[in-house]
Amino acid sequence: MGSIVGKNRKTLMLFSGRAYPELAEEIGDVLGVSPTETDAYDFASGEIFVRYKESVRGSDAFVVQSPAPPINKWFMEILIMIDALKRGSAKRITVVLPCFPYARQDKKHRGREPISARLVADLLKTAGADRILTVDLHTAQIQGFFDGPVDHLFAMDILASYVESKYAGRPITVVAPDSGRVRVAERWTDRLGGCPLAFIHKTRDPLKPNQVVANRVVGDVDGRVCLVVDDMIDTATTICRAAEILAGSGAADVIIASTHGVLSDPATERLKNSRISEVVLTNTLPLPPEKRLDKITVLSIAPLLARAIREVFDDGSVTTLFGGLS
Repeated sequence: MGSIVGKNRKTLMLFSGRAYPELAEEIGDVLGVSPTETDAYDFASGEIFVRYKESVRGSDAFVVQSPAPPINKWFMEILIMIDALKRGSAKRITVVLPCFPYARQDKKHRGREPISARLVADLLKTAGADRILTVDLHTAQIQGFFDGPVDHLFAMDILASYVESKYAGRPITVVAPDSGRVRVAERWTDRLGGCPLAFIHKTRDPLKPNQVVANRVVGDVDGRVCLVVDDMIDTATTICRAAEILAGSGAADVIIASTHGVLSDPATERLKNSRISEVVLTNTLPLPPEKRLDKITVLSIAPLLARAIREVFDDGSVTTLFGGLS
């Protein structure tokens, strides 16, 4: 089925970019709608062409694209897809970005630097996006970069339910990998029934400018399962170093829960050789077969995204999907 017609006669249409069509298919399976057939390919010059194989006029369009490498190519594709929908007279265009591109470039640290996350939001709006739906932004302030509704979903319940089930009966301490993630870790402690909180204290070496050194744990970790929580794992430097420190402080096990598994090289090798027992991720980004370690567990984000899409389509409340957190 290529579309859903709602009670108010609106038509829901789902569209998928080429970065991660498997996720769009999974979302479609939950919704009961197939992604609309699309002609999308690269010209010899590298330019991207997109054309939808059926009418999109008057539709409530949801475009799914995950910014997997090469990020810039797939981001350009999403802009072109939005433009094609706009020129095809779609009534409303919602961009579903499970992982928001350039999210870590959300502020200026020094002069003459860009705020790339703001630029991404501006480009999406200019292309014709009416709404953005995303999961676990690096910082909540990015919601304010887009001039329109932003549905900011959280994967914590999905990850926490798995951890509760697998590690039931064992004492758990939630660990923030640095002081900047303490607020997120506090939400996790509440979600897990008030378990203890710890964090890795970092100090700067005055002899090594711009380098941060993690050196000690603040909190009770001895003999406990240490659950390190973060929004994404990129090169895995921070969490592998944190695991070493936690193990040295008497942790019984170190597990990681993270929404976005970027896993840029050499992350897989670092994780493989680390003191980490298990890495729990969601599938906001594709994980190639060569990066699927035995210690990596991937949970599906598709049901959460599908529920959010359904709420947006039915003009319901997306806030109910994450308990009012913002």
